[in-house]
Amino acid sequence: MIFKKVSEGHPYPDHEFTITDWGNLPPSQIELSKLTTTKKSLDLEMLLADDSTFFGDLFAHVVKWNGDYYLEDGLHRAVRSALQQRTSLHARILDLDESDPAQLRAEWHDGSSH
Repeated sequence: MIFKKVSEGHPYPDHEFTITDWGNLPPSQIELSKLTTTKKSLDLEMLLADDSTFFGDLFAHVVKWNGDYYLEDGLHRAVRSALQQRTSLHARILDLDESDPAQLRAEWHDGSSH
């Protein structure tokens, strides 16, 4: 199996992160087998598009909550990685177990982080 679990929707609380907030998180590698998807369906056109990241983040978005990793955005990137025989993917990981999203945003806005 490629992913730990395939599901629809997310069990974690709404973090209200914007694309700009996600951009402040550094990317890191995560194994595909640790991820639980938050979408059961994939847009085949998006998967096959050469420029599928043109309007979005280059990295997938993952939320860690209660010790589990949820693939919030980037399912097509993850599947593409698996089809290319890769076992991991670069993603921005929001750790809700360790971080308060509102506090992170405040730190970035104040410039006290980085």
